[in-house]
Amino acid sequence: MIIIDNTQVPDSHDVEPVNSANRRQQQLYAPRRKIFPKRVQGSFRKFKWIVMAITLAIYYAVPWIRWDRGPYAPDQGVLLDLANRRFYFFFIEIWPHEFYYVAGLLVMAGVGLFLITSTVGRAWCGYTCPQTVWVDLFMGIERVIEGDRNARIKLDQAPWSLEKVAKRVLKHASWLLIGAATGGAWIFYFADAPTLLADLVSLQAPLVAYLTIALLTATTYTFGGLMREQVCTYMCPWPRIQAAMLDEYSLTVTYNDWRGEPRGKPVKKAAPDAKPVGDCVDCKACVVVCPMGIDIREGQQLECITCALCIDACDSVMDKLGRDRGLISYTTLNDYSTNMQLAGQADGVIDPRKVRDSAGQLLPAVKHTDWRSVIRPRTFVYFLGWAAIGVAMMVVLAMRPSIGLNVLHDRNPLYVLLSDGSIQNGYDVKILNMTPQPRELLFTIEGLPGATLAGPGLSDGGAERLEISVEPDLVLPLRIYVRSPDQDLPPQSDFTMTITDGTATASTSVRFEAPEKQE
Repeated sequence: MIIIDNTQVPDSHDVEPVNSANRRQQQLYAPRRKIFPKRVQGSFRKFKWIVMAITLAIYYAVPWIRWDRGPYAPDQGVLLDLANRRFYFFFIEIWPHEFYYVAGLLVMAGVGLFLITSTVGRAWCGYTCPQTVWVDLFMGIERVIEGDRNARIKLDQAPWSLEKVAKRVLKHASWLLIGAATGGAWIFYFADAPTLLADLVSLQAPLVAYLTIALLTATTYTFGGLMREQVCTYMCPWPRIQAAMLDEYSLTVTYNDWRGEPRGKPVKKAAPDAKPVGDCVDCKACVVVCPMGIDIREGQQLECITCALCIDACDSVMDKLGRDRGLISYTTLNDYSTNMQLAGQADGVIDPRKVRDSAGQLLPAVKHTDWRSVIRPRTFVYFLGWAAIGVAMMVVLAMRPSIGLNVLHDRNPLYVLLSDGSIQNGYDVKILNMTPQPRELLFTIEGLPGATLAGPGLSDGGAERLEISVEPDLVLPLRIYVRSPDQDLPPQSDFTMTITDGTATASTSVRFEAPEKQE
């Protein structure tokens, strides 16, 4: 640390951006060069810790939340019951024929991602993407075991020793344990968590459970511990897609060179003819904390995940220098361009004196980005589309019936002439009880006068109605025959099959086939 006029000037870090925009290799994939991010403190770093804690807590804890659905349904709050083809989400139960709810959620996720990106840039990538969250967790473990940036560089360059081996084994073992916990938590979403855990410990769980844990352990360890930023740069398509989502009013992490250039160290007393110097002292604090290994001062780059750690690092330097925060900030392109015009000269050279008054304060004409900068028609359209899908799904969910009736007419033969002259049609009927309670249902037909029901368990004479007991959360298949004594029926007649328990009713239109009349 250098002190000039009682001002602490940070030393310049000896670091070069690993993923420099000016030196990016023109190839599909480049071997990874290690990045040693420095620990940083600030509001964005705290926010990332909070988001990481919340998201990890949700991921690991949700399978253990209990939800009472009665004695006939599982009591796990969130359960993807593939064996019985059910999806339980607290008070919501999704059946196979209701997969459109899942499709709606995926559409909402896509529109929401467009909304977030058009408004605050790659905030998803910087804060809530699973890759970002687990890499943050792995890097935190790494710092605890091996120390901060300088200690890790020194350890990496040191010859192998007992201390180095011990630290590396401890670090990688910790990563593998996190990977195993990640895989274990994932499979708990597909079966009763306490039961599956007991089966895993006693080695009684299905083989697919162990294989899934092994696979997710390997991928979490590889992506979060070994590949890290390579996943974002080479495997994820979003950095390349996001350009279509951004416009001049989208918030992005930006180096404000209109006040930072030209770079230079502060001097004790500037000469009258000295060239103007911007706020950037070229300390490279923004580079040394970047987990992606870029220099934000080189402009927007596809590697940048807008985690804003460079903002925290730069703000701490500005605080030490007694200057305004925001040399690196969340800014819209529109505001940035306005300030660049304010600081620019006719020859295109930035003059930072043009954005400050005689007391060194930023002029009132300097535009500062706030929440009003991102509220515009585009974000409203995205939000309205996102909200409309959600409201429509809630309305359909609230109005869906608790029982269902599906009927399929026999294709061959279409009808059968019985010995007494009556006509019989066969139907495969499926009755859905979409509640976790048993139900007593009444099965009737309407619109076919004189017709009766026949089938397994019914008398040969048939019946006008059928009382059916349906187990909870079950599809009951039935073989039903409809007989009509009317020999003068037209070749095709429509009638209605109905089931009801007095509170809920389901019906469907059915066709009755008869022989054509002979002339």
